[in-house]
Amino acid sequence: MPLNTIITITGKAVPVPGADMDTDRIIPSRFLKCITFDELAGTMFYDERFNTDGSTKHHPIDDPAHAGACIIFGGENFGCGSSREHAPQAIKRSGIQAIVAESFAEIFIGNSSGIGLPCVCAAHTDLEAAIELTRREPDTQWTVNLENLTLSCAKASYPITMQANFREALIRGRWDAVVELMNAPETVAKLAASLPAPSLS
Repeated sequence: MPLNTIITITGKAVPVPGADMDTDRIIPSRFLKCITFDELAGTMFYDERFNTDGSTKHHPIDDPAHAGACIIFGGENFGCGSSREHAPQAIKRSGIQAIVAESFAEIFIGNSSGIGLPCVCAAHTDLEAAIELTRREPDTQWTVNLENLTLSCAKASYPITMQANFREALIRGRWDAVVELMNAPETVAKLAASLPAPSLS
């Protein structure tokens, strides 16, 4: 059961700026009772996007100009708060394939990378310039390249950074730990056999 390698992500971007975008804002707690993660499609930033009566707050996610965007441009400390694995799941199930921000909460990066959702960092001034260009020209096609660590479009290119272990796992198609175990039954069995028997006392 080989995993897809994730090297480049290309498409439109949507700006979701602001520092400390916590996981409760990304996916409100009432949505955590879902049976499968597939049910989270469309729920990302729900309370940021809609009033209690369901009317729109005109969030960038719902701007027709950004329809079909697969990259989020975020701010500083994106994904902070509780270690809610539903947060990256909601983002990915809603069609986002990569997040570019100034910085990320550590647990959020791990949860995202484990489902094949790259989290890459860009400098504040570079991200501001990319956001401004996207607002001015929302059809701009951006490419997040994990191999050469760039965020680029036809008019600009910026350096990005990413934790080396997560980057390597995505590029090599080894980002899902469960699949890694399933693909190595002999190694798992050998390790299990080498472990001491549990004590019953």
